[in-house]
Amino acid sequence: CTKVDPEHDRVMVDGTAVYPEELFYLVLNKPKGCLTAISDERGRPTVMDYLPNLPAAVKPVGRLDFYTEGVLLLTNDGELSARLQAPRYHVEKTYHAKVKGNLRDEDLDKLRVGVRLDDGTTTMAAQVTLLPGESRHDWLAITLVEGKQRQIHRMLEAVHHEVQKLQRVAYGNITFHGLRVGDARELSQAEVNLLRELVGLDRSVGSRGRWQSRREDTDIVRRARARELADIESEEAAREAAGGPARPDPRREALARQRP
Repeated sequence: CTKVDPEHDRVMVDGTAVYPEELFYLVLNKPKGCLTAISDERGRPTVMDYLPNLPAAVKPVGRLDFYTEGVLLLTNDGELSARLQAPRYHVEKTYHAKVKGNLRDEDLDKLRVGVRLDDGTTTMAAQVTLLPGESRHDWLAITLVEGKQRQIHRMLEAVHHEVQKLQRVAYGNITFHGLRVGDARELSQAEVNLLRELVGLDRSVGSRGRWQSRREDTDIVRRARARELADIESEEAAREAAGGPARPDPRREALARQRP
């Protein structure tokens, strides 16, 4: 394959010059109840509904489950994204988990050393701390260096406990400090530098740290979409109850195209 040096090479497609898109980095304090996806063919809410007027086409770095809140990075820097998700770089991701009931010391020790999951794999060592509080249920701070699907839920299930609430509070050096749930901002130059250093990349890219989005900016559009989706689902349920044919509603596809 041929590599292009954007400083010296000129790329032409059908006689038209093509220029590289400027790299862009942001953090969203993801709300629960939306997919970590660019789009959804069924018209369900995604994280992109909270990110209007983006200057670049970004993608999520990894994913957070539908009902998980917290720090979600998005970027068009494919190399950085791949390295942040690669197990060999051991990038730390910290979560706060509310667990039904109370864990025993031996349960905490098992989680720290590694537990066998339902698919037969064993988790890597993790940092697990019992957080202080007055709740009848335990809150844990869990720091992982890997990213298996629904890993924390499955880890707690392995010691016979259930996660009731989950929030990612840090990804590497990035936290949601200063961001309400549903708010987003561009990363600063210092934050991008540190992220790239974590995975062995240089400081050759810039970040202005100016772009930001407040959840109020998208409230009207998101609420209108939610009402329309609820109407579609209600009509589908009524049709199914009446024994009607199951067929995709074209309005779902239309909703999927109506992104900010």
